[in-house]
Amino acid sequence: MSVMNTELLRDLCETPGVPGHEDRVRDLIKGQVEGLFDEVTVDAMGSLHCRRDADKDGAPKIMLLCHMDEIGFLVSHISDKGFLYLQPVGGFDPRNLFSRRVKVCTDDGDYQGVMNPGGKPIHISSAEDRKKIPEVGEFFVDLGMGEAAKDVVRVGDFVVMDEPFIEIGDKFVSKALDNRIACWLGIEVMKALGDKGRGAEIHVVFTSQEEVGLRGARTAAFKVQPDIGIGIDTTLACDTPGVPDHFSTTQQGKGFGLHVRDSSFIADKALVREIEGIAKSNDIPYQRTMLAAGGQDGAAAQQAAAGARAVGVVVGTRYIHTVTEMVHKTDLQAALDVLVAYLAKQ
Repeated sequence: MSVMNTELLRDLCETPGVPGHEDRVRDLIKGQVEGLFDEVTVDAMGSLHCRRDADKDGAPKIMLLCHMDEIGFLVSHISDKGFLYLQPVGGFDPRNLFSRRVKVCTDDGDYQGVMNPGGKPIHISSAEDRKKIPEVGEFFVDLGMGEAAKDVVRVGDFVVMDEPFIEIGDKFVSKALDNRIACWLGIEVMKALGDKGRGAEIHVVFTSQEEVGLRGARTAAFKVQPDIGIGIDTTLACDTPGVPDHFSTTQQGKGFGLHVRDSSFIADKALVREIEGIAKSNDIPYQRTMLAAGGQDGAAAQQAAAGARAVGVVVGTRYIHTVTEMVHKTDLQAALDVLVAYLAKQ
């Protein structure tokens, strides 16, 4: 396995950016893609469009879709005592939100805080109280500054979990691996590709607002109107205690996921077979994947304008939509290798 650009992945994961507020992530990516493309633009939805021209007219358009946003919250109310109430942007399981350190991001700076649900602490709560799982809307943020919070935070400011990126064993662990691994792949694929693959017009688009309905991908794909769309994302790796084998989706360490179906799309069969053949001929480990629910940006490419052939290249992730998202390094490398191999043959 080649040496991975771990520091880039760390920077991507630790940079805050929820749906509609991806600008910091976008600025980081813009600095990384300089010189890799013929044109780099930002659309009205905030997606970053990066185009590399083909060496011939009439070449097929291949679009890689890599969403920039992470799940988080927007501040919806600030109480007289300075407690911040929130609305989620993205899907949370409230069981994963107890006693979290968070970062409140404003136009004038970031503030560290803590998130907890309303209610009594263990010393004064009843056994019945402790059985209750609060709804997401019952959580609030305490900045430790009392009434002064109203002077520095405004409705619409955003909140992310405040946890560091770490390496343990053969794994990366972080918040926002969904989907900063795709942003990492979109950058590193083009670096590794070099001058190969000039038979196709390649569009790598770092999209906005995926976690709230593939919004940026829909407008971006309509603009590009690709012939082939590849949604790059995480998927479930439920190869952990308490989950039956047939619900595991992927197993970590078994390769990238060749995504053939979820509730948003059904992959093009010929494209699935083509990428599968490339993986086999290059000894790149892979596993076919399906999800019963959920979607990803490849669906937007498939349905844009007159439509496109589409498939997903995904990386199995344990503990998804938490601050302990975990991916296996070899699975991430396999995703990088197959994308480079596919584009190089164009």
